[in-house]
Amino acid sequence: MPSPGLLQAALTVEPWQRGGFGLYVHWPFCEAKCPYCDFNSHVTAFIDQKRWADALAAEVRRWAAVTPGRVLSSIFFGGGTPSLMTPDTVDTVLRAAQDGWTWANDIEITLEANPRSVEAARFRGFADAGVNRVSLGVQSLREDDLRRLGRLHNAAEARAAFDIAQATFDRVSFDLIYARQGQTRDAWRSELTEALSMAADHLSLYQLTIEPGTAFWDRRQAGGLRGLPDEDLGADLFEMTQDICGAAGMPAYEVSNHARPGAESRHNLVYWRSGDWIGVGPGAHGRVTLDGQRRSNAGWLAPGKWLAEAESGSGDESVEILTAEDRDAEHLMMGLRLTEGLDVDGLGAIADEPAFQHAVSDLIANGLLWAEDGRIGTTPQGRLLLNAVIAELMPG
Repeated sequence: MPSPGLLQAALTVEPWQRGGFGLYVHWPFCEAKCPYCDFNSHVTAFIDQKRWADALAAEVRRWAAVTPGRVLSSIFFGGGTPSLMTPDTVDTVLRAAQDGWTWANDIEITLEANPRSVEAARFRGFADAGVNRVSLGVQSLREDDLRRLGRLHNAAEARAAFDIAQATFDRVSFDLIYARQGQTRDAWRSELTEALSMAADHLSLYQLTIEPGTAFWDRRQAGGLRGLPDEDLGADLFEMTQDICGAAGMPAYEVSNHARPGAESRHNLVYWRSGDWIGVGPGAHGRVTLDGQRRSNAGWLAPGKWLAEAESGSGDESVEILTAEDRDAEHLMMGLRLTEGLDVDGLGAIADEPAFQHAVSDLIANGLLWAEDGRIGTTPQGRLLLNAVIAELMPG
């Protein structure tokens, strides 16, 4: 019989293990740059698919060599527009991941796609390569708004691509953007009700935000982009979204994500539960715990630079060890987005600091936070004021 000391060592769980282990693959190319998008995406006339496939696979193998023995629970192809990859490119990356790690029996493999008919035709090839979940960038079911958002598809193409996706993949999600120019409460209620009737098992519903460096930002700075909702209307649209989705059996499990029970995005839960993930591709970020130290890595942003560096041995522009304060801050920022909240044990020393405990008590008293069984989380009112709640709890 093992000694108590050995038994304790065997049961020790590092904080990242509560959240799981995933792989994020960034494909940086798009057909056109959307005016609201601040992601690392680029428009190019020619892509050498084999060269990119080999470089991405090499990066996967490099990281697998330093994380042996792990069980991979999710893979996510994001971008950019990953549905511009060929199925062979996806297959090459997945084979490298399968060679490098043990896959969970129920591994989730997601690929983001734009609902253009030319891409929908590739869905069967992606499924044959191993993709079992697709996330469609629908963004709107209204023609005028699709044009304003700079989308290349129309509403009919979006619905057709969704139908093909449902017939091809085990699980389907799609995105919508609300709080758009001139959008009324009644208009959003009608559009959201239509989206729910399409029987997706997961919806990502994002309020339109105007980010620096985007075409929308420049347009607003120049006095354009009129008709955006004010703060009160934005809050009303958010609360309406929660109520309508909850009544339809798709409650929010995260601030902007809704799912039927069991259909939550396992990959995104790795992020929000402070798990570890490998990030490969231009501008991709990762978090990897090695020898008890949590590391942050970031790939070179420019696709050409990343490709050349990856072919030379490493696509990372930077790798740094996070401080305890950095880890606590990320755990708070990510975990408080979840309806389930976060495990206080994952916070480290901050949880014992009087200032933190006092802030928790004040937020509970004000109806913005709850605490139960070693967990804390935001109330519905707290999620409306999420940034302020997080700021109150931040270390330092």
